[in-house]
Amino acid sequence: MTKWSFVRSWRWTGYLAFVVVFAIACVLLAQWQLARRAEAVHANEKVEANYDGTPESIDEALPNLDSYRDAQEWSQVRLEGHYLPDDQLLVRTRSLGGNPGFEVLVPFRLASGNVFIVDRGWVPVGNDQDAPDSVPAAPSGDATVVVRLKPGEPRLPGRSAPPGQVATIELDDIRALIDLPTYTGAYGLMVSEDPEPATRPTPLPKPAIDEGPHLSYAFQWFVFGLLAFVALAWAIRQEYRAVNADDPVERERANERERRRKSKAPSDADIEDAMLDRQASDTRSA
Repeated sequence: MTKWSFVRSWRWTGYLAFVVVFAIACVLLAQWQLARRAEAVHANEKVEANYDGTPESIDEALPNLDSYRDAQEWSQVRLEGHYLPDDQLLVRTRSLGGNPGFEVLVPFRLASGNVFIVDRGWVPVGNDQDAPDSVPAAPSGDATVVVRLKPGEPRLPGRSAPPGQVATIELDDIRALIDLPTYTGAYGLMVSEDPEPATRPTPLPKPAIDEGPHLSYAFQWFVFGLLAFVALAWAIRQEYRAVNADDPVERERANERERRRKSKAPSDADIEDAMLDRQASDTRSA
């Protein structure tokens, strides 16, 4: 076996196949990170465009009970009607600032008779039970409420909740619980209430505008895929030199590499090491 014929062996074919598979995996992971970044950018754009916008009436924003467009997330909507406190629900397993708690959902009945689900905010879990110690009451009587739209959440298979609580904000399930004509395309995070109550649940914070590290991770995966081929090329080159060590041309190249290595000026570290070696030798001689 001479020159480059060794590359056609089963061993090197296996190495090549491994590198190709690894590189493909790196590209797929890089593309996944780029997709995650695109999602983050889109989410940021919706926050920046809608979060502090002017409220519009719910009839304009959501003409039908199942209306909702992704571009409407975080947009402000004005509701006029009254709360239905007897149908209040608590959403389980919601944390805020690292503390466990619940989100408080209160159906809001509009003049049309339709019901919109308002998330009034967060309350901590109780000291002695799996429920809040107290929940601030919603305003009684007629009220004007401004909310920010959010899409409903998916159902969680296998998750259940005791009476008065839900595992997730799945709007079809909530509609079935309260048995009233209910908006199922979106619910709302409360912004303000008029009249304003003395106390209210803790407002949910504004989402952070952050793309995350996805772009740098994608770049790293592309680099890893490229380095796999660089490593394979280096390994092939080393094997070539070993297989063709007796070839006159390759032997001359090896000699030339050795001459260049020896002709290089010593580095500062090499000089320091040599001085230390001489000092140690002189000490032993003394």
